[in-house]
Amino acid sequence: MTDRLPHEKGFHVSWDQLHRDARALAWRLQGDAPEQGGWRAVVAITRGGMAPAMIVARELDIRTVDTISVKSYNHQSQSEPVVIKSPDMDLVGDGSGVLIVDDLVDTGRTLEVVRRHMPKAHVATVYAKPKGRPMVDTFITEVSQDTWIFFPWDMALQYVEPYRGSD
Repeated sequence: MTDRLPHEKGFHVSWDQLHRDARALAWRLQGDAPEQGGWRAVVAITRGGMAPAMIVARELDIRTVDTISVKSYNHQSQSEPVVIKSPDMDLVGDGSGVLIVDDLVDTGRTLEVVRRHMPKAHVATVYAKPKGRPMVDTFITEVSQDTWIFFPWDMALQYVEPYRGSD
């Protein structure tokens, strides 16, 4: 069969799974904390990094949380990534002791821009695709480049017709 159902190359992540994976990320990051003072702050890449960043910050008892927003799509077409909201640069500086958290690294283009702003930060994502993996210091699960991840904030529960009808 050459025609694929929309979900066949999809990786569906529930809220429970995201929570478990973000906690696993926090446990892994605990061992990577800088010896002098631990993690100073978490910077979430909006929007997808906000939920995992909150969970990581809670698990590691990091009270300082900020965001960075990078826009790389104009409607459906990808364009040059641009930072549209920066974190408090007086706080994060060059990124020393700062944890950058995102839900997923795909091609790594967003992280290239973020790393230019905070070159010494530690970048962590819950999920990683092969093209973007070199841009990440720590991640939990790798998926193939052609897999589409459906995050819980992108989905709604609804009835779906069976693939084969019942006669």
